[in-house]
Amino acid sequence: MKRSKELIEKRKDFVIEYVKRNQNKQMKVIVTELTEMLFLSERTIYNIILQG
Repeated sequence: MKRSKELIEKRKDFVIEYVKRNQNKQMKVIVTELTEMLFLSERTIYNIILQG
């Protein structure tokens, strides 16, 4: 359980940092890139962004 929480936090940090680094791109492009890199759904990516 602890390991999965750490993984979730790392994933969240990665998504937020990726969005910050790529602010010049449209959000749809950023989300598409993240879904391909992390194998997550668009909805999951948007939820992480909204929570962060």
